[in-house]
Amino acid sequence: MLSEDEQYMQRCIQLARLGEGLVAPNPMVGAILVYQNQIIGEGYHEQYGQAHAEVNCLNSVREENKQLIEQAVLYVSLEPCAHFGKTPPCSDLIIQNKISKVIIGCRDPFEKVNGKGIEKLLAAGVEVKIGILEKECIKLNKRFFTFHQKQRPYIILKWAQTFDKKISADNNKQLKISNELTDRLVHNWRSKEAGILIGTNTALMDNPLLTNRLWTGKNSVRLIVDKNLKIPKTSKIFNADAATIVFNFLENTIDLENKLKSQVYYYQVDTNENLLKQIGVACYKLNIQSVFVEGGAKLLQSFIDEHFYDEIRIITNEKKIINKGLPAPEFLPGNLIGEYYLLNDSIRIFQY
Repeated sequence: MLSEDEQYMQRCIQLARLGEGLVAPNPMVGAILVYQNQIIGEGYHEQYGQAHAEVNCLNSVREENKQLIEQAVLYVSLEPCAHFGKTPPCSDLIIQNKISKVIIGCRDPFEKVNGKGIEKLLAAGVEVKIGILEKECIKLNKRFFTFHQKQRPYIILKWAQTFDKKISADNNKQLKISNELTDRLVHNWRSKEAGILIGTNTALMDNPLLTNRLWTGKNSVRLIVDKNLKIPKTSKIFNADAATIVFNFLENTIDLENKLKSQVYYYQVDTNENLLKQIGVACYKLNIQSVFVEGGAKLLQSFIDEHFYDEIRIITNEKKIINKGLPAPEFLPGNLIGEYYLLNDSIRIFQY
């Protein structure tokens, strides 16, 4: 049975999720304003670079309820910001509106906030309560927390396999495993991640677009491991649908200080350093908060062997058996956080 505070915080989380795939690299945040057990305002962070949840919440209060704001309690799933970014500090907005009590789901791990928003509110005499549905609020922004606490992107490994655990045929020909509904689900997954990563063999064999054309939303940055630049310039991954970064040993054309555009960049990696860690560092510097790895068995297995991942998502066609073929990656199952079926496909999601 949830307490009253927990019920209101759960509503904040529901609102925050509406910004999924739209606000990164910012976190998803929801806020509601409650006066005498009645919600008089609510909002969420809707789009990166635009108003934060607290702003939208206060702006939603009807004119006849404006006089109630000072006596209301503000619930927000993440600590209000205390710095000037693309928008002014939300902690200042709360103080200016003379809100006397703020209930917060969890602290913000971003170094420019991390406790500073709470300190500013307390210094202004605002009553602050923190830690309501804290685990759920952290889970909501698992990508954001991983990015700032571990200084690397949140990494999801995904593959499709036959019932006998093969991911491709022996003849190097494309093997269709998942069904059309599952394909749409995968594009939905893509729309929520900042980057999609594949290796040379996948690019050469499948010539993929790596866009989320079967779903709505912006395309992710395409990340390619092509050590010796074998992929033809005419390949689909080099079109103008999205930015493409090629990790290689030979060429560098990327400026980590500049914002990525829909063009091709080459990022030269050091042959003497760990490749995956270098990709992680590059993504951190480029503000790519999450990476969806859709590569072949070799690339996926390298992430598993390095223990450099946070989730594994496996699609299994429960009816398809091919006997001979390339085996799926080997891994130790983590915490099963999702299991469901779409026609003949089973989908299992493990978190680590």
